[in-house]
Order: sequence, then structure tokens, then C-alpha cells
Amino acid sequence: MTEDEIIAALRPLTKGIGDDAALWQPSRSHRSAISSDMLVEGVDFTRAAMTLEDAGWRAMAANVSDLAATGARPVLATVALGLPPAFTVAEVQRLYGGLAACAADAKLSIVGGDLSRSDALTIAITVVGEVRASDAKSRGGGRPGDVLAVTGALGAARAGLELTRGSWPIGDALEAAALHAFRRPQARVAEGRFLGASRNVAAMMDLSDGLSADLDRLCVASSCGAMLESVPVAEPARALSAARSEDPQRFALAGGEDFELLVAVRPRAFDYLAGRYAARFGRALHRVGILRRGSGMEWNGAPLERSGWDHFAEEKSSRLGG
Repeated sequence: MTEDEIIAALRPLTKGIGDDAALWQPSRSHRSAISSDMLVEGVDFTRAAMTLEDAGWRAMAANVSDLAATGARPVLATVALGLPPAFTVAEVQRLYGGLAACAADAKLSIVGGDLSRSDALTIAITVVGEVRASDAKSRGGGRPGDVLAVTGALGAARAGLELTRGSWPIGDALEAAALHAFRRPQARVAEGRFLGASRNVAAMMDLSDGLSADLDRLCVASSCGAMLESVPVAEPARALSAARSEDPQRFALAGGEDFELLVAVRPRAFDYLAGRYAARFGRALHRVGILRRGSGMEWNGAPLERSGWDHFAEEKSSRLGG
């Protein structure tokens, strides 16, 4: 079984499952964006690859990124921890230090949670955000002809993961940048709110499992196919792929947990929006392709298969460290 098969099986029993965060409308003018995510030691991270503070940061960032993908402003979070029997109070404090630091960076409050004993360290977080009904985005608004774009270059987090597994000669500065991208990813909250406010952004989601996997999900939700044109590659990923004699775009294509945002933009508005984005954030909104009629994904004239992370397909694991 795969993660998407499980989600499909659960969809009839839920309301709104399948997007990065559920959207609820408590009033006429605003909606609540709600998302839950879980990290399990040995599946999503290992302490051989990062500190407990880093694990806490990454767990919170994954949830905050889901809010960013809807255009929401983070408000609050609850944290439930499953702790191994040998876990100490000092270790809990270190883990929570990373959780709290990321929460403070996102300007949200941790307001409660739960504790239990578990065979493996488990971090389960629910976050709540707020977004104007007119600004709320989902994966399902794209249509043929829309331009596909991402908010930043890709592959740095994967490069950091690979560097926890072995040494490659890419230089100290690029190595430090890759490890930081892997251990302390940055959710694109400001970018999400900026893009969410544009009526020309038709669909949006975050890149947590890799561009090829997440683009396929956006295509399915929007009932479209996609033609991928290029993949913007982060410098640490480019250097590492060169050191390993790998194609840099394919390396970045399969990299998970970049937490950049993938958007579908109405074609006539893309150049204008990209110019505003560059002026606001000091970096490019990278065009990567277009949506088309039909289904499936193409790249360089050939079918593009999904790659990247899936919790239930161990042979494709690209998230673990150690």
C-alpha cells in the first residue's frame, strides 16, 4: 500500500482530506486552516542525523508549511509526544526547544497537547491558521494552460540528508547550507500569504515529498496533466550531484522536504506576478512547466514517473538520516 492509497480509502470517512491543510469557515470573512502531521523516529528522522532540537524544528516546520500552502497565517499548535521508556526530561526539553523556536519563528503559540509512552519517539502536531475566504488556496483550482512555478530552488534538503550519510567534496559553505536546509527547513509563510492574496494563483501546495510526487498530486486534484520544463536546482544540490556524477535536475526532482510552494498561475498574469514576487522577496518565482489537458506528467517528451518520499514504500525512502 502507498500513502495516497490510504488517503483515498479514508476520504469517504472524512471532510476535506487530501489537501495540505483542512479549511473550515467559522465566519463569513475568514476560514480556519487546520493540519496535522506526525514524525516517527526511525521512519521520518534519526538522531544520528540531527539533534533533538533539529527534530523538533523540522516537525513544527512541516506543519507550518501546510498552513503556508493554503495562504494562511499561523495561529496556534498542539503537540502530542510519544516517548520511549528511556527518554529523559532533559531530552524532552531539548526536543521542545526546537519545537518552540520554530513556533516563535512562525509567530504561532503552542497551546497544549498530550504525552504517552511509545516504542519510538513520536511527534504529532496539529496547527491552526487563519485565512480570508477569498485568499484560501487548495490543490484543486488549476486548469489547462496554467503556468506551474515554485518559490525557490530545490534539492538542498536532499543534499543535506545525503551528507549525513557520507562525505562529498562540495566545500564547507555549501555543506553547511545543505545541512541547515535539511535540519532547519523554513516554511514559506510570507510567500504563501502573498501568493494566496492573488486571484491569479489558481492552486497551491507545499513540496514536502519531492516535486514529481507533489506535482502529480496537484494534477490529480486539478484534473489535469502536466508538462515539466525544467527544475531549478539549489547550489548545494548542484554541487553534490556533480560530485556524484548525477544529473542535477533529477537529483532535485526527487528531493523531499524542501518546503517550497508549488503554484499554478493563470498564464497571462504570470510575468507580472513573478515580477512582484521578485521585488517582494528578492528571489525568483521559478517557472517549471504548465498544466495541460489529460492526465499524467511529461518531461523532455517522455512520461515522468513519481519519485521522492512515500511513508509506505521503503525502497523510495529519501527522508531518513543515518
